[in-house]
Amino acid sequence: MGAASNPIPTDGKGPTSSHASSTAHRRDQMRFAFTKLTRQTYAAHTPKASATTNRRRHIMSADLARISDDLTRLLRLRNAPFGMKMFASAADMEAIPRIRRPGNVHTLDQIVGQAARLGWTVGITADNLVGAQCRAVVGLGHAKDEGWKSGKSMVGVWFSTPEDAAIHQASMTCVEDGQYEALAVSPLSAGRLEPPDIALFYATPGAMIYFINGLQWAGYKNFEWGVVGESSCADSWGRALKTRTPSLSIPCFAERRYGGVLDDEMLMAAPHSYLSQAIAGMEALAKNGLRYPFPQYGIQQDVRDGMAKSYPGRAKAS
Repeated sequence: MGAASNPIPTDGKGPTSSHASSTAHRRDQMRFAFTKLTRQTYAAHTPKASATTNRRRHIMSADLARISDDLTRLLRLRNAPFGMKMFASAADMEAIPRIRRPGNVHTLDQIVGQAARLGWTVGITADNLVGAQCRAVVGLGHAKDEGWKSGKSMVGVWFSTPEDAAIHQASMTCVEDGQYEALAVSPLSAGRLEPPDIALFYATPGAMIYFINGLQWAGYKNFEWGVVGESSCADSWGRALKTRTPSLSIPCFAERRYGGVLDDEMLMAAPHSYLSQAIAGMEALAKNGLRYPFPQYGIQQDVRDGMAKSYPGRAKAS
């Protein structure tokens, strides 16, 4: 065959290549213009944080980091304190910087453990939780239906009769359903929850009583906390979220099996303002020589020499 009269150019300089290049260039221009318009529209309809708001956030983050450091120092914590915050919409939760979203189904104990033990910032909705018991405590997923109230899934496992199971469910302190779609946990020092609804930390019983002593240094209050038994997250974050008061719990089987809670740990949950109050109290107690960990005196020693350090009138007569 003879050569074609209009061969297709192969050197990238012919008319076919030029046409393709021009088309691609126009497409890029259109894409750029669309992206620019989208960004301008978003910026026009997105409220900007004022300098005052940003300054307040910076101060809050610094305060939370200081609270975390002070608690860790005064109570010899193994793991740093963390925060928990409820969100009316999942979109608000997902806007948190560097938020992690689970790829698996978990108990809420596991999500809390990821913040406490790994230092992660994690956000969840009801779909990320294994069942109604976890969802009900924090008011997600409209979990508190008649089936949940009956406690039927716990009969023969934790309670001997349906009546016992139903009483248990009614005894739990939970966030009301219908208020929130999502929840996030994050280390206090990260400053990402601006601020958290509550702060939490795990500690030994000795550290917990010292923390309570700090709370009672000024404005004394007698704390009375119940023990619901299994599902004791209702005694910690459930009660603290609902009442916005300090709540101490003995973590239950599920928290220890799935949430990584150690055998000698208890859990405190409270709004962060109470943490500041307790820190001020513990600092005052420390000036009196009352510090954690408590030094052992000896079970056979004459107690008067030891008590005289705090109560001079108890000194042993010479």
